[in-house]
Amino acid sequence: MKLNKKTGIFLILPAFIILITIFIGPTIYTIVLSFSSYSFTGVEFSGLSNFSRLFNDPSFWRAFYNTLIFVGVTVPIELFLGFLLALVANKAMKGRSIIRVALLIPWALPTALNALAWRWMYNTDYGLFNSILINLNIIDTPINWLGEIPLAMISMMIVAIWKTSSFMALLILTGLQTIPSELYEAAKIDGATNWQALRKITIPLVRPSIMVSLLFRTGDAFRSFELPYNLTGGGPVNSTETLSVFAYNNFFQYLDFSYSSTIALIQFLLLLGLAIIYLRTLRWDIYE
Repeated sequence: MKLNKKTGIFLILPAFIILITIFIGPTIYTIVLSFSSYSFTGVEFSGLSNFSRLFNDPSFWRAFYNTLIFVGVTVPIELFLGFLLALVANKAMKGRSIIRVALLIPWALPTALNALAWRWMYNTDYGLFNSILINLNIIDTPINWLGEIPLAMISMMIVAIWKTSSFMALLILTGLQTIPSELYEAAKIDGATNWQALRKITIPLVRPSIMVSLLFRTGDAFRSFELPYNLTGGGPVNSTETLSVFAYNNFFQYLDFSYSSTIALIQFLLLLGLAIIYLRTLRWDIYE
């Protein structure tokens, strides 16, 4: 049966309405709130007052700095470890399927569950890490992993790296599997070393996969919420409070809906800028 244009529009209309309801509608309302002053009596237009308040708020800049530090440290390390893990998982050897399944485990576990498990291991009084270090006579007194600056941020970064390095590895592995083995055989015949094959064949051909993994992971790290909220709660002294946690606290604790909407809008614009940079770089890599 041949479908006409009107029938096609009618078939996709329910999905379009759902999309408008759950995504576009709240997004537009968030933008409206960011330019308004919200109270329980109504919403009044306030212009750029929320943005002026935001850019003069030391708490916002602290959360922004924490987010940049978190992204700037974890993402490069995750990329490096993920690339190494992908090389291992792509190597022809016994137990390769087990290694690939093992890569899924950290990423498959929910972030909130990971945070709670690591919070127990970091616990000062009965945590696993302090127990091991004390029994090995490496330390005499327990370490307050999540209660000291900058140790709390470092501890949070370790959890993020452990969980998402496998995610980077899986994305890069898909790129490695598209490289023809004949290229390596030809390079070996020409006398190329493993390092030269890595530099001249593997890295250039897998670069699009690397850029895609960076795009996804940078966006995910920049809006990180579950990990800091469940692991440290943003403490101590807001030293691990990210932009997402900052927006959440203003929304649910202080009921400052307009201000939290402004934070979310600025965060979205920053992520949009990063995505454009990544996508332009990715397009250049593909058509180079």
